[in-house]
Amino acid sequence: MDFTLYKNKDDTNPRKKLQRILTLETDRLSYVGKNFGSGVLKCNSLCRYFVGVLDKDSGKMEVYNAESFNMQPLLSDEIIEDDPSDYQNKSYREKVDSCIEAFGTNKQKRALNSRRMNEVGSETLNVAVTKAAENIIETKGVAALVSDAAQHDLQDVSLFLPPCHEDADKPEDVYKFEDILAPAEYEALQTPAAAFVNMTPEQILKKTEEKSHCSFVLEELRSMPRDEASADRKARCLWFLDVLIKFSFQKVIKKKYAMGPDCPPIINNKLLKNFTAQTYNNGRLQNLISASMKAKITAYAIALALHINSFQTDLTVLQRDMKLRENKVLEVAKAMKLKISKRKGTAGLLDEDDHKLATLSLPLPVYKPTQGKRRKMK
Repeated sequence: MDFTLYKNKDDTNPRKKLQRILTLETDRLSYVGKNFGSGVLKCNSLCRYFVGVLDKDSGKMEVYNAESFNMQPLLSDEIIEDDPSDYQNKSYREKVDSCIEAFGTNKQKRALNSRRMNEVGSETLNVAVTKAAENIIETKGVAALVSDAAQHDLQDVSLFLPPCHEDADKPEDVYKFEDILAPAEYEALQTPAAAFVNMTPEQILKKTEEKSHCSFVLEELRSMPRDEASADRKARCLWFLDVLIKFSFQKVIKKKYAMGPDCPPIINNKLLKNFTAQTYNNGRLQNLISASMKAKITAYAIALALHINSFQTDLTVLQRDMKLRENKVLEVAKAMKLKISKRKGTAGLLDEDDHKLATLSLPLPVYKPTQGKRRKMK
């Protein structure tokens, strides 16, 4: 029997410098064994082996470190030489994938398998969607599909709105305050909102010059209720509304506490959970404020402003604070079944242009999506 031992040339890598392959040649078969990979014996990592060589003349034995190899027959019929023409016909992407399969790290191999699964899934999905669309068109016809599309628009919009109780008897029960701020969240706002309760006109003027808060909040701070409980409630709502509007300006949330250490953890968690979409980028999960999440923030801001202002609020001020186009805010307000009207703006802090007002009153009007080109609400 002819034994040959091969060792890895990479002596710097601690994982590879101990890799060995043992081959055995006989007249009938060839055998091969290795101490790495999936077929390695677990006993090599749990035990130590030694071989003793006895010198009969001196009676002494020399002991050497040893390793156990599981030798498997290597059948020549299983070896198929690669056709070089196949390699030449492959694209650059396919050649790189082949290199990753043979020599890539575990992370690269997982990414390759994930990408291939996505490609297969996308192709299967496209075929299924095409076939399903053909069947639906044949069954329903074009007119019925147009009607269904309008109905789906209503359902899509409602996904980004606060829960609407259309059968409510009072305006305050249409968009319930508890659906906007849960009791535990409302309780957590007491400490950070305390500074809003007794803010003096001089402090408000200073904050206006510093632009530390949005215009809607600064304007409402000028007319705080005298009743202590009402003032406390309004202060908490204004503080959360200010945070919500500032949160909407971000695109990718990279920090765990997006709004800083002064924001209670329960409010930070609410913002991340309810107003961001998770995406997978460069091997990491990221919280992204997408166009649909921006629309959702707008809807909740309007609902909270309605509770602050006795269910009538100035949409133009909110629109400018959130840096949105007017038609986007009006579309959200109409989807919330609010009545839209006009009035002159307040002189001083705001200009005197026509302002759009949103009023929540019963019975609720029927929402009709904007006609013309169908676009997704951003």
